[in-house]
Amino acid sequence: MTPHWLKQTPTGIALNLYCQPGAKLTKVVGLHNGCLKISLQAPAQENKANELLLAWLSKQLKVPQKQIQFVSGQNSRQKRVEVWGSISLEQIIQALGP
Repeated sequence: MTPHWLKQTPTGIALNLYCQPGAKLTKVVGLHNGCLKISLQAPAQENKANELLLAWLSKQLKVPQKQIQFVSGQNSRQKRVEVWGSISLEQIIQALGP
């Protein structure tokens, strides 16, 4: 069964994330209101947390950063990003599952 925070779309795979900036480590910390909760080491200013999130997701999912894009939530803790390319739902669950 696919987790609530993950959804196949016509163009790729959408991830619903809840991000907590200013943490000691960047890591998955569990679930929050149906979203995958990620703590981010960067502060929530000057787009630093968003840049870190995309770079971290790229590393964890082993896809180029240009294949990950914000759908919504750049100015919010609740974000939706889409990943496209040669990656499956199972690979994302294995890499990010809480």
